[in-house]
Amino acid sequence: MIRVPSSKLSLADARAEGGDIRIVYSITDAIKIAKKEPFSEFVFFAIGFETTAPTNAITVLRKPPKNFSLLVSHRLIPPIMELLLGVGELEIDGFIAPGHVATVIGAKAFAIFPEAYNMPTIIAGFEPLDVLLAILMLLRQIRSKKAKLENEYTRSVTWEGNLRAQAAMNRVFDIVDGSWRGIGRVPSSALMLKEEFSEYDAHIKYNVKVKMGIDIHPGCSCHLIMVGKLKPSECPLFMKACTPSNPKGPCMVSREGACRIWAEHGYSGCIKKFKSATKTK
Repeated sequence: MIRVPSSKLSLADARAEGGDIRIVYSITDAIKIAKKEPFSEFVFFAIGFETTAPTNAITVLRKPPKNFSLLVSHRLIPPIMELLLGVGELEIDGFIAPGHVATVIGAKAFAIFPEAYNMPTIIAGFEPLDVLLAILMLLRQIRSKKAKLENEYTRSVTWEGNLRAQAAMNRVFDIVDGSWRGIGRVPSSALMLKEEFSEYDAHIKYNVKVKMGIDIHPGCSCHLIMVGKLKPSECPLFMKACTPSNPKGPCMVSREGACRIWAEHGYSGCIKKFKSATKTK
């Protein structure tokens, strides 16, 4: 997140200009820093999906120090998956749902896709064999023309999920509409602190109001790449104005970003690696 471009500066740019921006491993480390420096104010950038939200919710319930607040930017996965099904020109044959998210909210949260949309859906882990097995399971459903929800990640995901984590999230957060980079406003896809926890809400504490945000750099096609409408190499900025050392869009920032992967390995390189990974004796 520190390198993701924003409307004016990235967090890395702000730190280079003298801003006190620190990278921490977890919110627990941020709390420790706030306690050690009681005369300074600290804002924790609370990002991520359902995977990271419970930890932040539990921290709020434990009443962090008064000089600590959260800038909440959590997003929810099922609503954006459902929105993608309504995007024109997208030919989606099935979903591989994220296992870590499903560990928290349960397999049941993804049942709507085969039941309401006849969309084959596999919950998978993130190891190479998990992904390969999920692809196989997905192809079998597509071939049989029988959409259902299957759980490949059985070692972590249950039908109900982590009920304690869900209870913490429900206790601390309200579900609201949220803006997604390059996609727009998605109903019921974001979290915000409930009013009773407003003392820890950085938006309220510091009267944060964004008059106009620019979430995609002019000329950047990251939003179209994320929804599968373009390949990274079809973006006019790819490996010209936008490179791994000077990213213009979030797809180039992260090592998991599509543009970053294409930039470092190339499409042919990705295919070669995939083929070598699937070879078995």
